[in-house]
Amino acid sequence: MNRYLINLSYIGTRFRGIQRKIDKSAGQFKDPQTVQGVIEEALLKLRPVNEPLLKLSSRTDTGVHALHNTVHVDLQRPNGKPYDSDRITKTLNRAFEKDGQSLRILSTVRVPASFHARLCAKSRTYLYRLAVLKREYARESGRQQHPHARFIPIEEHDRCYFLGHPEFDINAFASVARMFEGMHDFRTFMAVAKGNPKQQEAMHSLRRIDQITVERGHTMTAAFNRERAERYYDFWDVRIRGRSFLYRQVRRMVGAWVAAAEGRITERDIYRMLTVPSQNSWCSNVFVAPAYALYLCHVEYDPIDLAFPAAADESNDGQLSRAIAQP
Repeated sequence: MNRYLINLSYIGTRFRGIQRKIDKSAGQFKDPQTVQGVIEEALLKLRPVNEPLLKLSSRTDTGVHALHNTVHVDLQRPNGKPYDSDRITKTLNRAFEKDGQSLRILSTVRVPASFHARLCAKSRTYLYRLAVLKREYARESGRQQHPHARFIPIEEHDRCYFLGHPEFDINAFASVARMFEGMHDFRTFMAVAKGNPKQQEAMHSLRRIDQITVERGHTMTAAFNRERAERYYDFWDVRIRGRSFLYRQVRRMVGAWVAAAEGRITERDIYRMLTVPSQNSWCSNVFVAPAYALYLCHVEYDPIDLAFPAAADESNDGQLSRAIAQP
């Protein structure tokens, strides 16, 4: 049995998240509507002796995209030898293309049995994309423009959060976002998931955010629409890096920052939500940011955790180097 790290990317619009839905009463079953289900089905084309079962590094919800996510899987080849890593990548991508899946394997590398995609992750970086309507276009005849009448480039549909509030203040957004860096109890920003008793533990919601940046972004439209999109909107990239996050934490934080930038809540409200960790501290004027503008950008590992002992064959060292350099 050999273990493989699979680096992957996907557009989450048509998936019900990454995690396969398990009917515990019926046992494991195929799930072609989740990323995990699609990959496990495609791995069967390699004809392994065992049933492939992915271990996820990061769970993404329905509609959330990934530029780089990771999983690991144990596979036993009938002849007992390891699979060629490139063969795994090519077999999976061929299956996804045939089925029209918005899913792509970036690379595959054999790793030690001690490696775990989730437990060995050192950090995760998320990107949230905003498009803010410029103030000169936010009002028509002195009134706020109706959201269904605004121009939105079709290429950005389900890819970016479009905002049209005439008083949106990106400086206020960035200011309250910086308050979240460091170690905090994020219970206020944790969505409650059914069947997870760990959420009730006192230390469960304690997390550290290493860095939050708010920088000018770019539209992903085609050349034909680019000039118009940039004329109407300011695009912003919000990057959030930390080792681990709570259920829907990023989307709830961004929703609070947007509310502060639009003047629906104050910096004092944000401070109370952050320093009085409780579901009761959540402000009713805050709306959870939509999933479709959120991207998991990178899962980082210590190269030591990916390396075999010195006695391992040298051929795997080349695979390891490629995996680290180009996830």
